[in-house]
Order: sequence, then C-alpha cells, then structure tokens
Amino acid sequence: MNIKNIKYVAAAMLLTVGMTSCDDFLDRPVEDNYNTENYYTDDASCVRGVNYLYNSPWYDFQRGFIKIGEVMSGNMYWGSSPYMNFSLNGTDQDLVNMSYSLWAEIGHSNTVYNSIKGSSCSESVKNQCMGECLAWKAMAYFYLVRTFGDVPIVHDNSVNIAAGDYNDLHKVQKADVYEYILMTLEKAMDLLPHEKSTTGRIDYYCAEGLYAKVLLTAAGVTGSLNNDYLQRASAASLDVIQNSGRQLMANYEDIFRGSNNVSDESLIAWRWTNGAQWTSQNTLQSDLMPDGFDENGDCWGGWGGPSADLQDAFGYDVTENPSKRIDTDVRRKATMMGAGDVYSYFWRDKDLGNGKTGFDILKFYYDKSYNPAATGEFQGPCGVQNVKHAYGDNFDHQAEMNASAGRMAYNLATHILRLSDVYLVHAEAEVLQGKTSSRTALDAFNAVRGRAISSAVPKTTLTFDDIWKERRLEFAGEGDRWYDFVRRAYYQPQQCINELKAQRRNAIWNCGTAYKTWFESGYVTWDPSQIQYDEETPAPNVTANSFTLPYPTEDVALNPNLGSNVEPDHVDVRATYSY
Repeated sequence: MNIKNIKYVAAAMLLTVGMTSCDDFLDRPVEDNYNTENYYTDDASCVRGVNYLYNSPWYDFQRGFIKIGEVMSGNMYWGSSPYMNFSLNGTDQDLVNMSYSLWAEIGHSNTVYNSIKGSSCSESVKNQCMGECLAWKAMAYFYLVRTFGDVPIVHDNSVNIAAGDYNDLHKVQKADVYEYILMTLEKAMDLLPHEKSTTGRIDYYCAEGLYAKVLLTAAGVTGSLNNDYLQRASAASLDVIQNSGRQLMANYEDIFRGSNNVSDESLIAWRWTNGAQWTSQNTLQSDLMPDGFDENGDCWGGWGGPSADLQDAFGYDVTENPSKRIDTDVRRKATMMGAGDVYSYFWRDKDLGNGKTGFDILKFYYDKSYNPAATGEFQGPCGVQNVKHAYGDNFDHQAEMNASAGRMAYNLATHILRLSDVYLVHAEAEVLQGKTSSRTALDAFNAVRGRAISSAVPKTTLTFDDIWKERRLEFAGEGDRWYDFVRRAYYQPQQCINELKAQRRNAIWNCGTAYKTWFESGYVTWDPSQIQYDEETPAPNVTANSFTLPYPTEDVALNPNLGSNVEPDHVDVRATYSY
C-alpha cells in the first residue's frame, strides 16, 4: 500500500447529492460538493452514502478477480499470461490495480463508517449502514490476506493520514489478519438487521455467511487444522442455512441473469450500475466474450476460455460428436459454451428459425445470415467459450435489467458470495472434523449437487474430495477457485502443488476445423481427427511460495516494510483494536 492510496481514502471524505436512490448502488461520489459534516444528516443520505461501496472502489479488481481466481487455478486458459505459468511479478498491472482497488475499498469503508457513526440519522439506519461498511471492509481484507499473505492493518485511515505513517506500516501475520477480519464481521453482525434484504444490501445472514467462510479458511492458516474454528464455521453456516429464510434458486443458470441480480442465492455481490460515473459498471463481458458478442465493439475475450482441465472435470469432451453429447450436469452449459450449444437468454432478438430466437455459437461464427460479422474462425483456444458474467446484446440487457448497456458498461451483478457456497462451507467444516456422515452436511451437499444433476444419487457419506470437486463445478468462472487452493495449501501444500502440476492447462488445437466442417455439412460430418491437445508446453513451476503473490513493486519501493524478506509483526488484534 503506497501514498497513492491516500487519494482514494481521502476521496471518501467528500460526498455529493448526485446519488439519487437508496437502491441504485450508484458510483463513488464526485469530490467537489458536500463534506461529511453536512451530508450525513438523515436516513436517506446515510443509505446513499454507503451505496458506492458495492461497486466503484472494486472496479479495478475485476481483471485480477478472473486472472487470479480462474486462470491461476487452471479453470481458464489465457495464452501466455504469467497467471498461466506462475511467472507473475510485482509489476503486473492487473495485480497492481487489484491491490489498489482493495485498499481503496478498505479506506472508503473506514471513512464512511466513521462519518455515519457521528450522524444524526435514526439508530436503526445508522447501525445498518455501519454494518454494511464493516462487512465490505472484511471482504476486502479477506481477498488481500488470501492473495498477499501478511498485510498491514489499517483500522482507521484518518489516523494514519494524520500521522503521515502510511508508508511506514508493517505487515501483520496473516493469522492475526484473519482474526481482525473475524472481529470486524462480528461487529458488523451486531449492527446489521436480521430481516432478509430484498434489495441486494448486506444483512446479518449475509455477513454470517462470510464469517463462516473466513473461519473455514483461517482454520488451517497455522499449518494444521484448528478444530475450534471448524466448529464455529459449521455452526455459523448452519445458522444461515436454517434461519436466514433463503433458499437455493431452483434453476442454476437463472442465478446469473440480470433479472436475478437480487435473489436469495446472492448473499454478497458487486452491484454494478451503468451510471454517469465511470467505475460504477461491470465490464467483465468485454474481457470474457468473443469479438462481436454485443453491438458496442467492446468484446475481446474469445481468445481465452474455460480450460481443458475444467472440461475434464465436467466430463465434457470436445472430440465427442455434439449431436450425441448428453450433459448430466446443468452447470456445464451455464459455465462454458461449445459446439451444438444454443442459449435462449442470449441474443433473444435474433432469429434461429423454427420460430425460435437465441444465441447459437456455431451460427455466430459461421453463418453470415444470422451474424453478418461472422468471421468463419472459432476463437476459443480450448474449443469452448465463457458463459458466466455475460449479459448478451443490448436487447438482452434491456429485457433483463430494464436499462440499456453501454460500451464496457453493464448492470449485471457479480456474485462474490452465494448461498450454495455457505452450504458447501458447512459440508467441508463438518467433514474436516471427521463427521463424514453428518446429516446436516449431507443435506447441504446433496441440495447443491441435486440441483445441478437431477439424476444424482444422494450421498450417504462424504469425503473431502467430494466437496473439493463439487466446489469447482459449482463456482467455476466465479473468481473463487484459486482461493480454494490457498485455503487448502495452508495445511496441505503438496497436494495442491501436485494437482496444479497435473492439470491439463494448455490449448486444444484445431477444434474450429472440426466445428466448421460439422456445421457446413448440416451437422452430418463429424471428424475430430485433427483436434489435438498441446502436450508440448510444460507444466507450470508451482512451489509452496506460489500461493502467496508478490506485493506491487512500487509499494515495496515506497515502504520497504512490505518486502518479502521482512518478518511480519504479531498483533493481538482484539486487545489493540475496537469498533
């Protein structure tokens, strides 16, 4: 964290009335009107003042969210990216932006929290808004500690700014950082309402779901599993499952549609809006979808895509005749699109014939009567393209979110903690305690798996490997898989190294040749003989150090206390800090 972040932190001290409604989650305010002394005067202004914590400071994290969460974990192929081969260094711009984004969220959360603390608004709204600030601060720290390991604690940035010691802060041991996150969430839970939010705001059970996940992660941070943390993770997650009033969505693919930006399934999400101010909006479709996917000329992600290894996990084989393929897991098509796939919720204004509309991936590439910009060349380097984080074309955006999309600007929410995650956290916490036949763990696991695989026979006993694989299939593409590896690597590093080295992380050549022949033959001639997996690119050099990423080089230059050779401080956080 360097001096640059002071501008992000200080920006939160200035507010504007340019935010119009409590539910819009509008952007970070501009910095030329309404200081904190005369802004937080009533309930509505306090709620509006928290809105931008749901989007704007997170904007520069989006690319790192995918590259770390999905590319490093082996879920996604991204060419010669250093995230593919673990050659990442502290000058990588996406890593730098991610770090600054997280510190910005922490700084803004601190400042808004302190400002609302002195507000004259009602006690209930004050508590709600302060709780939301703390939950977002905890989430930002959760990403920081899992990414960089030992990190400084900025409890109140105004204190650091006044002291001028921003560039002298010391790293704190990651076990203590986890304790600080837990303490922060406990205070958030004290403040937040138990009533289920219907607008997408964080309520008590949303924070408790995050609390359970943090406990599960922190349980192994010392190198061996802490049974007390596992018990607490199990209890907290079960409380969410049984008492939050939330249910899993019936249809998995519906979770990711804009009309369900707010749903029982979405506990914590970046709630983007295509507003007047840049950084309030989602731009993930641009990085993940192929050229021409929307009308704005802002998609360039077709040359990356779900990996061969992720396809293997789903039991998907690009050499199989698409007309004979049978998907048993609905999550496959909701995660990756390949030859033969058609989507009713993308391009719903485009005619497919036979009275149907939608998106046909092969027509998109090979049929100019359907797509005048069809290039005749399939882009996906592993034979498939992404699905999650895409909204489609402007007609789809309007239909789902009742608003027009812009260039690199869409309203589709990014879910970063889902209810099914809490279900699987509960199952894992129970199994790691040796409770492999726990009734509540089995119910939670079978509910998640049963939604995805209608023919699945309910499990009567669980293993860690069952949950490990289920998490991959459930959350593939959602920026979380690398952090599963980090959590496990705390106490089983070699197992993680072995799995990453054994993955099929390379390209699959010539899929487009087979696809085009099949399409042009009227779906008759299927010849996969030229499809070939790249066996030549070696496995990445994964070591025990790979699970902690380097600090941005500029930060270390300005604050040598962040250097990899500097020992972190031990801090008794509960004795040192309070809210």
